[in-house]
Amino acid sequence: MEIAIALAVLSLLFFTVFVLAVARGVRATRRGIDRAKREVRRAVTDASLTARSAQPGLIGDVARTRRELRASLDSTRGTLASGAERDPALGEALALLDQLAGHADRLDGELASLMTGEPDRARIAGRLPDLRVRADRIKASADSLRMAAQDRARHDNVEGLDALQDQIAIEAKALRHWSPSEPPPRGGHSLPPRERPRKAVEDAD
Repeated sequence: MEIAIALAVLSLLFFTVFVLAVARGVRATRRGIDRAKREVRRAVTDASLTARSAQPGLIGDVARTRRELRASLDSTRGTLASGAERDPALGEALALLDQLAGHADRLDGELASLMTGEPDRARIAGRLPDLRVRADRIKASADSLRMAAQDRARHDNVEGLDALQDQIAIEAKALRHWSPSEPPPRGGHSLPPRERPRKAVEDAD
């Protein structure tokens, strides 16, 4: 009876672990699919903005504003993310960038609605200056974070190189102060007996 109960408990445990593993796998798959969809949508949008930004007129101006805004945030995110594992301060900067990206996403949505859903060119011309000002503010903040991170990395690299050079100089100086390869012979003589002066040998006789 006890064996049957133990087997039942083990079976229930294995079944629970299996269900949890399957659920986690399904969630991970969904996240991967959602991420792939977002990347595809982003690639299509970027290609469209690249094409439209080359056009003259208001629509081209809107497309260029959206493209520049995205490029600034993407460059800053790449710079911060590349060093966040080594430098906790960059992780804090990434958190601030996430908040800034929220403002950028809302602004991008407003610009997109002007570009694709607003037929009145006068209304586009009237709203675009204010939207550009907001875009410039967001870009300035993102660029400030990126340049600060680059300056921080450059400073750390220079400091690390200076410290390494100092250690190498000390080690090189120590290596040049070598000791004789053979200790002097016992008895206070610096030369072997056969090389002692002949006169000293005759006097000893």
